[in-house]
Amino acid sequence: MCAEKPKGGAYARQAAMLCQDSAFQLYLDRRRRFKHQLTVEQLADGTHNAEDARDWLIAACKIKSRAELDSNPAACQTFRMIRNRFNRWRARNKQ
Repeated sequence: MCAEKPKGGAYARQAAMLCQDSAFQLYLDRRRRFKHQLTVEQLADGTHNAEDARDWLIAACKIKSRAELDSNPAACQTFRMIRNRFNRWRARNKQ
């Protein structure tokens, strides 16, 4: 018998929409630039796309799929923290 893949719920859908958000992708560009002390020339705005955002998010939440967000409490908590930090950044930067 094969193990069933977790089905995505509300958090998985929110994560998918977040990864598609160009402001979130810009947030990841600027976050990486700050974290690694890079210049705009070394990492330009617009570097991250939806797939990069997805890959970053699942790595940050330590999951294999966004669908796990609805069944993994630790991953869900990490996702909510990421989303809250992004929303604060967006409010400060009017994105």
